[in-house]
Amino acid sequence: MRMNTRCFRAMMLAVQVAADFLAIPDSYGQTTTQHLSPSQAAVRKFLQAYDSEGDPSPDRTTYYFAAFVDLQDNGAKDVIVYFTDSRSWCGTGGCTTLVLIPVGESYRVVSKIVTTRLPIRVLDTKSHGWHDLAVRAQWDDVPAYEAKLSFNGKSYPFSTSSSRTQRLEERVSGKVAVPPDAQGVPLF
Repeated sequence: MRMNTRCFRAMMLAVQVAADFLAIPDSYGQTTTQHLSPSQAAVRKFLQAYDSEGDPSPDRTTYYFAAFVDLQDNGAKDVIVYFTDSRSWCGTGGCTTLVLIPVGESYRVVSKIVTTRLPIRVLDTKSHGWHDLAVRAQWDDVPAYEAKLSFNGKSYPFSTSSSRTQRLEERVSGKVAVPPDAQGVPLF
């Protein structure tokens, strides 16, 4: 028996609604929505809208990890989002990282950084009032290294291969925001 696409999507939506209602644990043993703090729920809602923008059938394989950090030392909790598993957000060079700032009840994307790998550290150094970030970079035949991403007054670099990134030759002090073993939660 073949199931048409519309029927399959309706069935998957019903399963997701039931899982949310019953708080069925996902593959990581975490529940989908019932145990989210208000700020975590707001990030998830924002990311769902961001991921679905212009796409009537968003990628249901998307998992993400959100770290709340103060990147500007202004008391606000900015968010570093790392997509951990996704056909849409990950490739051979790593996965996409978003840097969000709070705007009212929601968020705004300050930077989209492709080809990042874990861990992601918030460095003690700053550029244009924002903490520098460090991520593991690796692609093609390039050996892995830690890349420093500096804010230029508008955003962090779009890619770890950008001329705006700097290879860190020695350890720079900072704190891990997204650990190397970060387990994502389902976006949908």
